[in-house]
Amino acid sequence: MNTTEISRSVVEAYIEALGGGDIEAAKALFAEDATWTLGGDLPMSGTWEGRKGIFEGFLGLAFSRLDASTVVLDTTNLVASGDTVVVEWTSDATTRDGGEYHQKCAGFFIVKDGLISAVREYFDTDHARRVLFAA
Repeated sequence: MNTTEISRSVVEAYIEALGGGDIEAAKALFAEDATWTLGGDLPMSGTWEGRKGIFEGFLGLAFSRLDASTVVLDTTNLVASGDTVVVEWTSDATTRDGGEYHQKCAGFFIVKDGLISAVREYFDTDHARRVLFAA
C-alpha cells in the first residue's frame, strides 16, 4: 500500500473502532506522542497530548457526558492525500441527562508510520456547550 492508502485505512479503522465502542482498538491507532487540537473555550478545548491525554482527557470528557451505548458516528466525506486525511462526520448521541446531541464535525488527521500523530477537529462549539456543558 502507498502512503495515502495506509493513512486512509488507519483513520477508517479508528472511526470504526470508536463508533463500535472499542476504545482500546481506537487508542492503539494513535502514536504515543499524538496530539488532538480543538479550538474554542469548552472544557475540552485546547491541545491534548499523548494517547492518555487524548483518550482519558479529551475523549473521556466528551464521552462522560454521553450515554456511550447511544453514540453513532457516520462518516459523510473522507479525502486522503499522502499522510493527511480529512474527514467529515456526524456524531449523534443521547446525553446522560436525556438531551440530544447532534453534531457535524470535520477533522484533519495526520498519519505517520501507520499511526495517527495529530488531529485538528472543528465543530459547533456553541452546540456542544449548550448540550454537553450547560451549567
